[in-house]
Amino acid sequence: MTKIDLVELIYGRVGSSKKETAEVVEEVLAIICERLCDGEKVKISGFGTFIVNDKRARRGRNPQTGDPIMIERRRVLSFKPSQVLKEMVANGGKSG
Repeated sequence: MTKIDLVELIYGRVGSSKKETAEVVEEVLAIICERLCDGEKVKISGFGTFIVNDKRARRGRNPQTGDPIMIERRRVLSFKPSQVLKEMVANGGKSG
């Protein structure tokens, strides 16, 4: 699913103009991105939680050569689905 697909689906269900729908989708995604970039947790009830984790630097190895390498510290984005979403996916989109 793309952002355009999302706009089309919301437009079809809500009935506001496509332009307004696209602006709202863009703004919601921008707010989520801003909060995640600030290191905040974003929790959407009934959907899941986005969390930014800081990974420390660590030793690793090159899988092709086996040579030891240093993996630098980094920030990674994690998503944990809610129980409601897990159940919906398990039931093929049907709730309960």
